Amino acid sequence: MSHKSPNERILFGLKVKQLRQQQQLNFAELGKKTGLSVSYLNEIEKGKKYPRPEKMALLASALGVTEEALCQGWPDKTLTPVSALLQSNFLNELPLDLFGMELQKVAELIASSPAKVGAFISTLIELSRNYTQTEEHFYFGALRAYLELHNNYFEDLEAAAENFLKENKLPAGRLISPGSLAELLERRFGYQIVNDGLDQYPELSGIRAVFIPAKRRLLLNSHLSDTQKSFQLGKEIGFNYLQLCERANTAKLLRAHSFEEALSHFKAGYFSAALLLNRNAFKADLEKWFRQTAWNNGSYIFQLMEQYQASPEMLLQRMTNLLPAFFGLEKLFILRFIHTPAPEGDRFKIDKELRLQRGNEPAFHTLHEHYCRRWQSISLLQQLQQLHPRPELMVRAQRAVFVESGEEYLCITIVSPGYPSPEHNVSLTIGILVNEELRKKVLFWEDPAIEIRAVNVTCERCPLNNCAERAAAPTVVEARERRRRLQQLLREIEAL
Repeated sequence: MSHKSPNERILFGLKVKQLRQQQQLNFAELGKKTGLSVSYLNEIEKGKKYPRPEKMALLASALGVTEEALCQGWPDKTLTPVSALLQSNFLNELPLDLFGMELQKVAELIASSPAKVGAFISTLIELSRNYTQTEEHFYFGALRAYLELHNNYFEDLEAAAENFLKENKLPAGRLISPGSLAELLERRFGYQIVNDGLDQYPELSGIRAVFIPAKRRLLLNSHLSDTQKSFQLGKEIGFNYLQLCERANTAKLLRAHSFEEALSHFKAGYFSAALLLNRNAFKADLEKWFRQTAWNNGSYIFQLMEQYQASPEMLLQRMTNLLPAFFGLEKLFILRFIHTPAPEGDRFKIDKELRLQRGNEPAFHTLHEHYCRRWQSISLLQQLQQLHPRPELMVRAQRAVFVESGEEYLCITIVSPGYPSPEHNVSLTIGILVNEELRKKVLFWEDPAIEIRAVNVTCERCPLNNCAERAAAPTVVEARERRRRLQQLLREIEAL
C-alpha cells in the first residue's frame, strides 16, 4: 500500500493516534499487542508509513475496531475539520517550500494535537467566510506574505535581468524603448506583436494585453502609453527568459488558479521592472535624491519618471525593492487606492498593499470601513477629481503620525487618472518609518514644506475628536470603550 498519497497517510495516522489514545495505550503497550515496533508505530502516526494488509489486521484488532472502521470514517468529530482540510488538497496548494516548511512537518503538527488544530482550522474557515476570503484571495495573501518575508528583494531576479541586458547589449540605467523590447520578443522568442490587437473588442478596453500561446501572438491595447507598453513587453520577456510556464494569458491576473500562477506573474513583473530600472543606476539616483535637503514639491520624482520613462507604480514599487536591501529602510508599506467618483458618493478601494516589517497598525485591505480622509492618498484623489482639466500627475509628501501607536511615516504619494480606464483615478503611496536610519539617509524628511498630520487607518477605529474629515462614526472605538466600562463595573461589583 505504498502508493498511498501523503494526505492519505496523514489521515490514517491521525485515526490510529486517536484510537490509541481512546484505548489509553502508549506506544510500548500498542507495540506489545500488535508485535509492531515502537518506531514503526510512531512513523504511522506521523503519516510517514501506511501498513500492509497483515499489519492492518493486527492494528485493528489491538485498537478494538474492524479493518473497515480503521480505514474509513472518524472515531471523533473533532477531527472532521482536519479531514476536510486534507481531503480538499488544500495543503498541497500551500507554497510551504517557499516558507522553509515541509508538508511532513505540518503533518506532525496536526498529529501532535489534532483536536486543537481542528478547532483552529474551523476558526480560520469561519474568518475567511466573514472576510469573503476566496481561494484566489488566499493565493494573493500567500504571495504578499512571501514578499514580506523576503523584504520584497530577490537577488536571482535582479541577476537574471542584468544577465539579459548583457546578453542583448542593452543599456543598463538608460531608457530602453518599447521598439527594442518588441524586436527582442519577436527575434528571440518568436512572438508576433499586434499593437492594436484589442481594438476590435471594446469590452476588453480595460485590459492591457492578451497572449495567444498557440500562435505566439501578443495583442496589445492601442491606448497604452510607451511606459506601459515597455513594462508589458518586459513582462513577456520575463515569462520566457525565466521559463515561467504557469501563467494567465492576460496582462493582469483576472483570477488566480494556483499559487504558482500568482508567483509567476509577480516574477515576470519584477523582472520587467529590474530590466527597465536597473538596480545600480536607480540606487545611485536614490542616493542623490536623499542627499537633497529640500522636498522641492517632488520635482525629483518627475525627473526620475522622465529619465526612466517609468510609471508611478514602477517607480514606487522599485523603491520597495531597493530601500530595504541597500538603504536599511526595512519598515515600509505601499498602498494603491482606486477612486471611483459616483453621484451617490465617492468610493475608495485598496487593491494593492504591501507592508514590510509590520507594526501594530492593522492591514488596510482587509477592512470594509471608511479609510481615513487625512491620508494624502485619499485627499489628493479628491483634489484631482475637482480640477478641470485634470493634470496627468500630482505628487505630494506627508509625515503621517498614527494616532494610537505614535509611529510616524514619511509618505510620498503620486495620483493620476486611471489609464487606460480614465473613469477611475489612482493613488500610489509609499510610506517609510521615520526612525534613526531614515533621519540619517533621507535629508529632506524634515523640510517644513512637508505637512505633518495625525492619521488613522479608518474612521471607525479613530478616537480623534472634532475631525473635519471624518466620514463615519468611530464605532469600533465606541464598542471598545463600552467593553472597557463594562469590565470596570464588573470589577467594582466584585470588590464589594
